[in-house]
Amino acid sequence: MNNLTKEDLINIVSKKVRLIRSEYNFSQEQMAKVLGISKKTLIQIEKERTQASWTLIMAVCGLFRESEILKMVIGEDPIEIVETIVFKNIDAPKNITGGGKVWWTTIKVEKNFKVQKNIISAHYRIIDGNNRRWNSSFDKEYILEKFDELIERGKNHEEEIE
Repeated sequence: MNNLTKEDLINIVSKKVRLIRSEYNFSQEQMAKVLGISKKTLIQIEKERTQASWTLIMAVCGLFRESEILKMVIGEDPIEIVETIVFKNIDAPKNITGGGKVWWTTIKVEKNFKVQKNIISAHYRIIDGNNRRWNSSFDKEYILEKFDELIERGKNHEEEIE
């Protein structure tokens, strides 16, 4: 799969808004109010006459990040997908992940770190032994470079301790 783009995410999530609303047992009025849009706009999105805006997609991914519907179409962490699209490369420890048991293929393991590839979005991430995300990117070379830096930093730290 190619890198998931902003347009891809808009298309995918727009088509699932009705199912997400049903999953949460919201009426159209409730869903529209939660999302800060008119009921008319929601109906247009649900009937696929129009697509949701990028801002609305970010709101859906944030507010409904635990949705099984969303997870089935874009993977374990909808917010991580949005962040990776927006920021391109994410550095520094972030949130605790599920460890990649479902939507991830482990590409490389060394010391206390793993490089994983998302089987749905095809983006990469580095997680540590506590399942904390350190980096995310669609750029495999970038991730492998960051991985090597983390491993090297760990080796240097071990030498200082000895």
